Amino acid sequence: MTIAQSIVGFSTDGGRPVDDFYITPPEATKALLAVEKFGPRIWEPACGDGTMSRTLEEAGYKVTSTDLHSHGYGVSGVDFLTSWDCPRYDIVTNPPFKLAQEFAEHALNVADAKVALLCRLAFLEGQRRKTFFEAHPPRRVWVFSWRVSMWRRGEVTGKGKMMAYAWYVWERGYRGEPMLGWL
Repeated sequence: MTIAQSIVGFSTDGGRPVDDFYITPPEATKALLAVEKFGPRIWEPACGDGTMSRTLEEAGYKVTSTDLHSHGYGVSGVDFLTSWDCPRYDIVTNPPFKLAQEFAEHALNVADAKVALLCRLAFLEGQRRKTFFEAHPPRRVWVFSWRVSMWRRGEVTGKGKMMAYAWYVWERGYRGEPMLGWL
C-alpha cells in the first residue's frame, strides 16, 4: 500500500473500504451546530458507529439513526437510497463519499426542510455535479478552516488530515446563490 492510499483510507487490497465507513469526529458536527439550526427531529441515514448521532442528541435533537451496514449503532440493513417510506425529518449525515451526490439527491426528495451533508470540498467539482448544483443549489457551504481527521473505521493511524471538508446545507425551496462561510 502506498502512503497516499493509507492516508485517504484505502484498504490493503488497493480499494476503498467496501462500506466506505469513516467516523465523523464530534468536533465536525459541533462546528455545524454552531452555525445551523434544524427541526427537532433528524434522520442520520449513514450513522456508522453513532458518533454523529450522539453529538446531535447531546445538542437536544431527537435522532433516528440507520445504516446499510452494521457498525454497532442504530438500525442496520436500511438502504437510504431506496427508502421512500421514511420519516419527514431534517437529514444530517456524512454519506459514503462515492455516493454523496446520490445521497444529496435522495435526501432532497425525502427531507422535511433541511439537508446537511459532510463531504469533501472537492464535491463542488465536476460537470455532473455542476448540473446538480444548478438545479439544487445549497443554501450554504461551510468550509472547515482546519483539516478534519476522518479515520477509516475509527482506525487512528497518525495520518488522516489530508482532505479538505465542508458541510453542504440545503433548504427546501431555496433557489438563490449559495452562501460560502468558514468554520
